[in-house]
Amino acid sequence: MLSKDKIDRINFLANKAKSEGLTKEEKREQQDLRQDYLRNLRSSFKNQLKSVKVVDPVGNDVTPQKLKDEKNRSKKH
Repeated sequence: MLSKDKIDRINFLANKAKSEGLTKEEKREQQDLRQDYLRNLRSSFKNQLKSVKVVDPVGNDVTPQKLKDEKNRSKKH
């Protein structure tokens, strides 16, 4: 999870970009922070998907093989 300080900085830079614009250094910082945020979001989403099990109305496990493989791969590490 991203720290509150980083999220606050992302929001500050976004507001500043709208109101008065950013310097080249601030734009670079904003891009770096956004990349950190997206990396964190993707990682969290992948971890959440690994805990999903899909069942049909009869109760059979119909989890896609790709998801099952990913779960097994993460268990081995």
